[in-house]
Amino acid sequence: MNFFTITVELVVGYIGLFVITKVLSKGTISQLTPFDFIAAILLGELVGSAVFDPDVKVRHLIYGLFIWFLLIYITEQITQRYKRTRRFLEGNPAIVIREGKIQRDALKRNKLDINQLQHLLRLQNAFSIREVDFAILETDGQLSVMKKPEFASPTKKDLQIQIQPAVLPVTLIIDGEVLWDNLTSINKDENWLEGQLKKKSISSIKDVFFADFKKNEGIFIDLYQ
Repeated sequence: MNFFTITVELVVGYIGLFVITKVLSKGTISQLTPFDFIAAILLGELVGSAVFDPDVKVRHLIYGLFIWFLLIYITEQITQRYKRTRRFLEGNPAIVIREGKIQRDALKRNKLDINQLQHLLRLQNAFSIREVDFAILETDGQLSVMKKPEFASPTKKDLQIQIQPAVLPVTLIIDGEVLWDNLTSINKDENWLEGQLKKKSISSIKDVFFADFKKNEGIFIDLYQ
């Protein structure tokens, strides 16, 4: 394979990918589902194989790109016309926090643990689960968050009030296990933690799915469903 052949295949592959992207629209790209992610990987592999495999000619590349585009386009048309196919092909959004309560079953179904949930919440500027009223895991893996009214974006009137220094919450319990280093970092011990649980009529740490502590707001607890 000479440099001219490689150049031609790269240009054809580039143009083919550009056309597919334009035809499928920006909406498809921005709402990347697991199916779209796999399709993108295989499409890149197709172009890569054409460039570095001497047995794959330009006509093979063009044919492969056309067939792949056709399959993706047909799939998109099916999901747009027939609503019942969307759940199978694209998946459904999942409510992972409902009215301030973590939906453990929803996390399980979507292979999401509490640490990953916290990470996604922080990306949405929600640094504690206590701030969240509803959280929805979208089909593209992003999290949509509706904060509780008291934690929502401040109004102009609120901004006129002196802003208190920001304080990050400290996670104390995950899946019924105490994070001892975090407990020590806030100068608290096991007796204090058990006392906080008893105030909320919780007899055992094992009953707690998640708990964190924030200065001036106290402890937040979410029990197993």
